[in-house]
Amino acid sequence: MSNTVTLTDNRNGKSYEFPILDGTKGPSVIDISSLYKDTGMFTFDRGYTSTAMCRSAITYIDGEKGELMHRGYDIAWLAKNKMYLDLVYLLFYKHLPSQDEFVSFKKDLKERSYLNEKMLKLFDCFPDKAHPMAVLQACVATMSAYYKRDMNFDDMHDYMELAKRLVAKIPTFIAFHYRHTRGFPTIYPDLDRGFTENFLYMLRAFPHNKVELRPIEAKAFDTVLMLHADHEQNASTTTVRTVGSTHAHPYSCISAGIGALWGHAHGGANEGVIRQLEMIGSVDRVDEFIKRAKDHNDPFRLMGFGHRVYKNFDPRAKVLKGLRDQLINEIGIDSNLIKVATRIEEIALNDEYFISRNLYPNVDFHSGLILKALGIPNEMFAAIFVMGRVPGWLSQWMELKAQDTIKIVRPRQLYVGPTCPPEA
Repeated sequence: MSNTVTLTDNRNGKSYEFPILDGTKGPSVIDISSLYKDTGMFTFDRGYTSTAMCRSAITYIDGEKGELMHRGYDIAWLAKNKMYLDLVYLLFYKHLPSQDEFVSFKKDLKERSYLNEKMLKLFDCFPDKAHPMAVLQACVATMSAYYKRDMNFDDMHDYMELAKRLVAKIPTFIAFHYRHTRGFPTIYPDLDRGFTENFLYMLRAFPHNKVELRPIEAKAFDTVLMLHADHEQNASTTTVRTVGSTHAHPYSCISAGIGALWGHAHGGANEGVIRQLEMIGSVDRVDEFIKRAKDHNDPFRLMGFGHRVYKNFDPRAKVLKGLRDQLINEIGIDSNLIKVATRIEEIALNDEYFISRNLYPNVDFHSGLILKALGIPNEMFAAIFVMGRVPGWLSQWMELKAQDTIKIVRPRQLYVGPTCPPEA
């Protein structure tokens, strides 16, 4: 057979052929679905770094070229020419919206942005110092008690209703919890404002006090959300698909994704960047920490540089860099934090150690600084990441549900434990 790979077991001389499957872009894959049946063996792939766990038509990444596309559209083009809700619509409906479709979609989200008033009592159940991710994960899981019908439906129109409900309500959950922990009066969504502008309004507003938001602030926040909307089969997306394969309640799937995203190696990375910059403290100490980062015997690692997938540059970081500088210039921020970050970036972009290892600034390095400039507290960064990523999780979940058959995710293992009970 021409389009196959042959595997030979040198222990017994037997050979086995496995088909090669080609996608529309990117590496081909070897279909080893019958490997265990044919050979009695599993593959071993720590972290699934060489395993395609699904077919998907949503997002494409080329880590070597620094390329990120959503349904065929390059992320840089989308960030320059479209808004976050355009991308959400694209992820859900597989095409960019017309003007009428955009207006209708935005109206649908606005109407769903309010919470059931009984859910407001949830915030009283958490201590004021509870991490926003713990609260958000619980709130999303609790929605399954308020929308029980969503457990059993099996229609794409219903999926879209659920998806719009989640995209609309998660910003409200985040904003309400922020205000609740600070004892501020609750500010309800303002239906006259845009999606991202409304979120910043709910954070900043007070009764009878006019809130002015600069266009660059809304644009910067909108772009941060857009650049986090989906990122192929990362840990949290894989979690959503894995839980979805069990036919669990859709809100449980998203809640599980929030739990996965909370990890400091995933959605908590930009919070870690800011905390590290705060720890460095001043430009005078930058050289000291750069030296430590280059020392193999020192456990210190510079956060916000390099990426698990991108081996050249992170295309999202390139978009955010210019926006970050524009935001800082227009708002007039000249903080110690910005000076430290700028100095670290200058060194990393010109130092052979970082260049040879492709340790370029990633999206977390810039997004954390933008969120900080917008006055958003460090502990909220991961929750903001959730707000941006939910459309990606939902589009991946809907793609899974649209399959003719759903096979429950069930990896195997290489057992290395004892073969008999220990002696008494």
